[in-house]
Order: sequence, then structure tokens, then C-alpha cells
Amino acid sequence: MQTGNTIFLGLGGATPHTTSKPYGWSKSLLSIFSFCLGCLLFSHATRYLGALRRSTVVSSFLFQTLIIFTAAAVVQGGAVDGALTTIEDDIDWWTMIPIALLSFQSAGQIVGSRALNLSEIPTVVVTSMLHDIATDQKLLAGLGENVKRNRRLCAFLGILIGAIAGGFIAEGAERMQIPLWIAGGVKLGVTMAWMVWPEKRRLPV
Repeated sequence: MQTGNTIFLGLGGATPHTTSKPYGWSKSLLSIFSFCLGCLLFSHATRYLGALRRSTVVSSFLFQTLIIFTAAAVVQGGAVDGALTTIEDDIDWWTMIPIALLSFQSAGQIVGSRALNLSEIPTVVVTSMLHDIATDQKLLAGLGENVKRNRRLCAFLGILIGAIAGGFIAEGAERMQIPLWIAGGVKLGVTMAWMVWPEKRRLPV
């Protein structure tokens, strides 16, 4: 996600007078800053509270859920114009609010995957995931023989299907907040799943 933002930031800063969106780079800059801040805070909180404690995981995902709902509420309440046509405009400074919120919460996802030792699912980076799938020496192994490949494939398909579904929903509703409410609902479901997830007990030494 931040790879694209870095490119847009560089291009926007280099060609401010030859583009129809001279301030578009500011969105990318804010997204990068918010993501880095989120990584910093989520990682410190996770280490302090205990990365593998159920209460830590549930609290992290619940906080992410609330942030998504807040972003959706900001658009729903009219502070930000949720019409898809506004994407063609140069910049509406109020759109910085949901951008910052969503970038911040996305940091919680990747911090969570690292804390749970699921580095094969970065959740926000597709490029490295596709590389790992294509170069996996056991790519064609049976379903029960390569768990990491299975996770990567499911993660990629989940991102792809989610993007397609979100696009159709937004296009049909002609409003950006609808996919945000749905995304928040999905993450709330994940949060509730963590509440009842079976505990992995350590074998005695």
C-alpha cells in the first residue's frame, strides 16, 4: 500500500505544475505518516501488553474496527463528500480525516500478523506475497503439506475478492461510506472470532 503512496508522493512533488491534481501528493504523505505512526504505537502497545494474550489481540482488532467505523461515520455524517465523483477533484482537505484513520488502522493489521508469527501474511503488501507464492519450492504440494502457501493464496484471493466486491458495492451505491461500513463489520466479526478462538497450549518441557 505504501509503495504506491511513495511513488505518488515522489511524482506529485516533482511535477506540481504539470498535473491536474497539484496537491494530490499530500494525501500520500499523510497516509505514509499515519501508517508509520500506527506501526509505532501498535507495536509498542502489543509488546507492552503481551503479543499473544487474547485480551491484547481482541483489543487491537476492536480498536481497528472502531477506527474504520469512525471513518465511515465521518463520511456518512457529511463532513466528507462520499460521492464517487469527488475522486476526480484535486483535493478536499476534509478527506484527509478518513485517509489518516484508515492508514493508521491498517498498521494494526501488519503488526498483528508479525506478533502472531504469521509473517507470510503481511495483509497490506501483495507484491511480496506474490513473490513468495511464485518462488515457493513446494508450490504444487498437497493442501496439507504447505500451510504457508495455503495462507498466502487465501490472503491474496481475499484481498482480490474484497477489492472487487468493494468496487461493485461503491459503484452501485455511488457512495464511499458503504464499503467502509461493510469493512468495519467484517473486522468486527474477526474481533469476535478472536474472543472464542481456542487457546494454543504449550506442551510441558
